[in-house]
Amino acid sequence: MREIRLFLLAILMCVLFIPAASGQIVDVQTESDIDADSVRRAFDNGPYFGLYKDNYFIFGPAIGPRMTKANTNVKFQISIAQRLTRATLPWNTYLYLYYTQKVFWNILENSMPMTDLNFNPGVGLAKPLFSKGRYIGKVSLQLEHESNGRDSIWSRSWNKVSLGANIIIDNNLMVHGKFWIPIVDGEHNQDILKYSGIYQIGLNMLSNSRRWGVNAIFVKRADWNPFNFNTILEFSYRLTKKQNQCLFVQYYNGYGEGLLEYNKFHSQLRVGIVIKPELFSDF
Repeated sequence: MREIRLFLLAILMCVLFIPAASGQIVDVQTESDIDADSVRRAFDNGPYFGLYKDNYFIFGPAIGPRMTKANTNVKFQISIAQRLTRATLPWNTYLYLYYTQKVFWNILENSMPMTDLNFNPGVGLAKPLFSKGRYIGKVSLQLEHESNGRDSIWSRSWNKVSLGANIIIDNNLMVHGKFWIPIVDGEHNQDILKYSGIYQIGLNMLSNSRRWGVNAIFVKRADWNPFNFNTILEFSYRLTKKQNQCLFVQYYNGYGEGLLEYNKFHSQLRVGIVIKPELFSDF
């Protein structure tokens, strides 16, 4: 355990001293490449099937309490999208089917149980945004369901009608946000908004070399305290300029990391690898 702690500390110290960063959701080298025609071609000619959110496999301990087999685990996420229409729909939108699965895996415990599996299918419209012939981001309207597939007192589920957007500020910075209208149908998670939130905002940056990345997400919990956020900080380092595989560090602080224990506080640091979408990042 001492070796794991030192390894995680070394990785964290490395990523904290990254150079000035820049960011965008189109995988291009310079801002001048982000024009309307190239982005429309990317949407029209791109594959029907691809990545949606980050796909990652990370491992690490809880921060604060003593490290144990129970609080040191693997977290991995698989997220894909399928475009359902080739032609654009009204208002220049595209129809997508989305699926994200997030898993918590206690590999240090006997029998290595997967303690929490979260399933998040959805369907929605995505619309690229342009201004003066330049690509400035994307907006999405979705109908989502999220549940853990369990029954009895361990069952958790809810639904959302969500509106999200990614907006490019410049070649060095993107801001993103997502707001939702919740429909809580789970008998045993009626208070989930107090912990898993009512909206999220964040920013994403990439270095000029496109190798270093920083992402911050703040999820507002449903109460009157303006500072009650669940916080996610992510650092990535692209292994080569032409690959979408990155070394990855994620720090989670707050509630709602998983559905089963949505009302329990977690402060967790994990390290691993992430595979990022080639063109557009979603959060």
